[in-house]
Amino acid sequence: MFNKTRRKIVFTVVLSLLALMAVTLGTIYFSNRAALRRESEDILNAYVERFTLEEQPTFPEEGSKPDGKPDFAPPEPRDNDMFRRIEPAFRLSTFYSVAYSESGEVLAINNGNNELQSEESLLETASSIIECGNRSGTVGNMTYIVEKRDGYTLVAMLDGTINDNNQKTLIKLMLIIGAGALAVLFVISIFIARRIVRPLEENDRQQKRFVSDAGHELKTPIAVISANSELLRRQGGDSEWLDNIDYENERMSELVKQLLLLSHTENGDLPKETLDFSQLVSGEVLPFESLAFERGVRIASDVEDGLTVEGNPGQLRQLVSILLDNAVSHGSGDEIVLSLRHEKHSAVLTVSNAAKEIAAEGLNHLFDRFYRGDEARGDAGPHYGLGLSIAKAVTEAHGGDIRADFRDGKAVFTVTLPIKKA
Repeated sequence: MFNKTRRKIVFTVVLSLLALMAVTLGTIYFSNRAALRRESEDILNAYVERFTLEEQPTFPEEGSKPDGKPDFAPPEPRDNDMFRRIEPAFRLSTFYSVAYSESGEVLAINNGNNELQSEESLLETASSIIECGNRSGTVGNMTYIVEKRDGYTLVAMLDGTINDNNQKTLIKLMLIIGAGALAVLFVISIFIARRIVRPLEENDRQQKRFVSDAGHELKTPIAVISANSELLRRQGGDSEWLDNIDYENERMSELVKQLLLLSHTENGDLPKETLDFSQLVSGEVLPFESLAFERGVRIASDVEDGLTVEGNPGQLRQLVSILLDNAVSHGSGDEIVLSLRHEKHSAVLTVSNAAKEIAAEGLNHLFDRFYRGDEARGDAGPHYGLGLSIAKAVTEAHGGDIRADFRDGKAVFTVTLPIKKA
């Protein structure tokens, strides 16, 4: 039980951290991508603003002519502050441009200072951009702007290879750092889960020890009461008071037996062996058929042969007996259906019977110790609310799972146990 709790804590912590990490890294990545996109558009707008058919936009060196005038004096940009901010990136950027006349004739081609793009591929890219009809956007690793001017149309492109490579590097680094951080946090979460569960485990051990010790201590006074009652009966004869003492003493004795059985089951004290679960279930049905017949109930069983499990025969018989006794004692119909079948790698035992409707809250508490529904509290039989608790303990001790459902007017108990492979 506590192993499952630890796993749930670790799973919850890791899943939460993974979600937080994914959101954080995603925010960083997309924010960085958006910032690069805006910067690329600013740089490209500056290029377009300075573009003329006669000269290609550059940042001129001061004093390049004797008269102190630059070789190329482009128009003043509309936003000088923005232009000064992007000036370093502008100088390092690679631009391409194609100018078309109104008739579609190519007027000018600029394939970059380093000629990374051939004129043929550049014209093909520019043509596809014109055909899509967008004023700006991205194609491949290039950001583009299309601007119509007097007498011609300009397709300006900015090479984004460096930015793309930086983005890929960023992704790799984020994944590596994220995986490393997740591994460290996974180890930390295991440590935290153990620290959280440790007090609960200690408290559970103390409770089990108390139940076991109390059960053993109660056996002595129960035996003494029984012996004294017998002596009084011999000396004074029968009386309703002695009958009442014997009845309550027997109830107490049965309760102590069930408490000790629950304690032994939860502590895993009993040995296990490979056994034919199909034969065990069929054998346990037989004694209940006569009991059910006396109450006007029929047991319909459908048991698949040859299902083998690893377990303790006594505990598994107790499990089947508890489910059948629960169905016979608390069922409201005239038939109990028991089935055992092979599903995937498990043996699935199902016991169902017509019953009064069980609320969802009641279903959640059926396997709690000493829990009994209101309709069961008036039952004079030997039921103490421990049977289903014992059934759950036996199932979990064998690595299985037990659940209760209410559907179509029937209470359905399902036990799943792992099959022993040959």
